Amino acid sequence: MYTLTYESVATEKLKSFEMEELLQKARENNQREDITGCLIYYQGRFVQLLEGNKEKIEVLYEKIKLDPRHKNVTLFSDDETSKRTFPNWGMAYYPIDENNTNRYEYEQFKRNLILMADLIEPTNVTSKHFWKKIKTMISEPPM
Repeated sequence: MYTLTYESVATEKLKSFEMEELLQKARENNQREDITGCLIYYQGRFVQLLEGNKEKIEVLYEKIKLDPRHKNVTLFSDDETSKRTFPNWGMAYYPIDENNTNRYEYEQFKRNLILMADLIEPTNVTSKHFWKKIKTMISEPPM
C-alpha cells in the first residue's frame, strides 16, 4: 500500500457548496478505486493524505496537480505502508467557513483537529508528516 501527502493553495476561496461538490465526486471516484484519506481545507490552503494502490494514487496525484482550483501543489511525503491511517474514510472534510462561523465554532474546529492529530495513530512517516503539517498550519495567524 502506498501513501502520499501534499499541500497546495486555493486559487480562489472555495464556498461550502463548492467543497461539497468536490468531495462528493472525490468520494465516488475514491471508493471505486479503493483510495482513502483525509483532506483539510483551512484558510485557503489544502493538505491531503491519500492511501491505496501506488499506481492509482500516482494517477490521481497527477490529476490533482492539474486542477485549476489550486496552485503550488507540493508533495512533501510519500512512502509504503502496511496499514491505512484512514481505513474507513472515503474522504474526510469539516465545512468550516471563516466568514459565517462564530469565533467559538472556529476555535473548536482548530481544537478538534489538534485532538484528532493526537488521537489518530499514524501508521507511517507520511501520516506523521500530515498531522505535523496540520498542527503547524492551524497554529499560524490568519493570512
